Amino acid sequence: MIKKSTLEYIISHDLADMWNALTPEQKRVVTDNFVIHKFKKNQIIYAESDTPEYLWCLLSGKVKMHKKGIGDRIQILRLYRPVQYFGYRAYFAGEPYVSSASAFEPSTLGSIPMKVVESLIHANNDLAMFFIHELACNLGGSDTKIVNLTQKHIRGRLADALLLLADNYGLEDDDATLKIYMSREDLANLSNMTTSNAIRTLTSFVSEKLIIVDGRRIKLINREALKKISKFG
Repeated sequence: MIKKSTLEYIISHDLADMWNALTPEQKRVVTDNFVIHKFKKNQIIYAESDTPEYLWCLLSGKVKMHKKGIGDRIQILRLYRPVQYFGYRAYFAGEPYVSSASAFEPSTLGSIPMKVVESLIHANNDLAMFFIHELACNLGGSDTKIVNLTQKHIRGRLADALLLLADNYGLEDDDATLKIYMSREDLANLSNMTTSNAIRTLTSFVSEKLIIVDGRRIKLINREALKKISKFG
């Protein structure tokens, strides 16, 4: 018998991509091992050098994957939105985490032990293909990000970041204001620049009437121009 509360949570959060790959017996295994967690704003989900133990799924809220670089400077590597899975690459690689994950805002996540996931993969080719597809998409995204962060001017990198936030988290009812409120430091960490450069570039975008900034709220008023800046770097 599948636990009703867990099943309702899975269905209500549209986890169909992985769920549909499972047999009825495997679905019972997942629900028996599915644990729901609440994280506060900025709370660490897992840290660099930790041993990977769980497959994580973001159910609500926002999560960032980040890594410390030279001089402890933080680089945001990836942003997660509901419903996305993460935290499994290091387990498959047989190594500790090489980055950290934390909540941007109060967030709800589900976890399944990776040993359970691994046993399901051995018995289910469709589930194996699901993870191969996820890893392949992430690798392609990382390749693109490397080029963007190393070859684009800071204006192009910041335009990229703003458009990524719009695509990832959507816009408010005005169809212009980002649904995520980021500090200047986080914007800089996402765009591979100093906080002072991020502030100056935001100010430049405001003066060019590309965006409106109100505290941490950013309104995109000329997305086409931002796309051109992003494209040509």
